[in-house]
Amino acid sequence: MTTNDIIIDLTSIVLDRGAHDDREDGLCVMEAVAYFAGEEHTDAPKCVSPVLTTFGQRLNDVLPHDKRQQLVPLIPQLPGTRGDGLDEQRGYLALDWLVRTYTPAWLDLAGLTAEAQALRDLRRIVDLAAAEAAGPVVKAGAAKARAAWDAAWDAAGDAARDAARDAAGAAAWAAAGAAAWAAAWDAAGDAAWDAAGAAARDAAGDAARAAAWDAARAALKPTVDQLQDSAIALFGSMIRPEVAR
Repeated sequence: MTTNDIIIDLTSIVLDRGAHDDREDGLCVMEAVAYFAGEEHTDAPKCVSPVLTTFGQRLNDVLPHDKRQQLVPLIPQLPGTRGDGLDEQRGYLALDWLVRTYTPAWLDLAGLTAEAQALRDLRRIVDLAAAEAAGPVVKAGAAKARAAWDAAWDAAGDAARDAARDAAGAAAWAAAGAAAWAAAWDAAGDAAWDAAGAAARDAAGDAARAAAWDAARAALKPTVDQLQDSAIALFGSMIRPEVAR
């Protein structure tokens, strides 16, 4: 039962990409939360943490249709998260995922397994000190990934380079990395972002491009699928981060 005593049958909800003019036009996950909570039609419900709103909006739009429906069971858990004092923890969860899950996956594809494992072996990022400690390791991985991409850049022409960049960019976006970056930025703050997030983003992007250069989009699909599933699980963990610790 929702806050306005209207029973919403979650099994009848089919989530679509993007924002919609009204509910008859469709629902994204955050619009569905507003509906469930008895709010007016919006993709930024007042009852939801702004970090979760940003993450949910972007994750909804980068997932393929079938995986987007996996967000439906999370709808009842989102109302009441605004102002609960947990947004900083949510941001660090997102930053930790970016550094120790998302980036290593792309480094592995680039053949940089040692650098990927170094990130995975970092202690969990739960505060600014851990984020700062992760910074040098992330930057080292970024430098190796960038060097690999530069070598490929020199070895091929503009058309091949552009095709590789396009394929990698689509794959990385589909894996929902941008949502984690936004959540980490909003919640953990600029200091944590400067310490680790930007370098992780560069490492993931450079590694993804290098991987795409050799393998193209089809070979990236298993990693994309894995990271999409992981991002969905991350979203669920961010709703109640005190349980995820």
